[in-house]
Amino acid sequence: MSKKMNTKLTKLIKYYSLINHNLIFSNKSINRYHQNQPNIQRNKAQNLQKLREEINQIKNCKLKENASNLVFSDGNPDSKVMIIGEGPGANEDKEGFPFVGRAGQLLDKMLNAINLNRERVYITNVVNYRPPENRKPTEKEVGRYLPYLKKHIEIIRPKIILLLGSTAMNAILSNTEVISKMRGKWHKIEVNNLKIYSMVSFHPAYLLRQPDQKKFSWIDLKMIREKLKKF
Repeated sequence: MSKKMNTKLTKLIKYYSLINHNLIFSNKSINRYHQNQPNIQRNKAQNLQKLREEINQIKNCKLKENASNLVFSDGNPDSKVMIIGEGPGANEDKEGFPFVGRAGQLLDKMLNAINLNRERVYITNVVNYRPPENRKPTEKEVGRYLPYLKKHIEIIRPKIILLLGSTAMNAILSNTEVISKMRGKWHKIEVNNLKIYSMVSFHPAYLLRQPDQKKFSWIDLKMIREKLKKF
């Protein structure tokens, strides 16, 4: 088995261990006074799998027709922080997970700077299939995938959503302002009757091209770190 296949298999095992860790049966006696939380987590795993299947069954989609893999998510479904990017790139399309290329490596470093990692956040994108030539998704494509994204948010029920890049910002906030005017402040949003704090920040791919902007992303990250202390 190739190194790439081993890497992908390891990530798949990690993903399913996260979403299905409460589906493992125990031979211990049942304590009926502590069933609510396991039931919630079990339902979350089932709902995520159902949503993944719904996206996988999308018809007549140019993104899907030109992509190799559905890129659904990575991280911990029970996290208080949900990160939403734009869409898969070439590396993500090959491996089936978001943010695994150079931008993903930078994202990992950014998370580590505030004592977070992929086991403590949940990551997805606005669209789940790679746009050809890594172009931005069109408004029509974003509109088609937005109901699935909102359902995704509803299932995860995060306390904080970090929107990386203008596509994610426009999709969730319905705002066409430039990121420089939207970042560095909290936005209270409502998604499917769920009220959430949202922070806009620069996409890691942009920061790779404009490293002098990292100082502003660091401000955003510190605000997230402080907000998390309240939950």
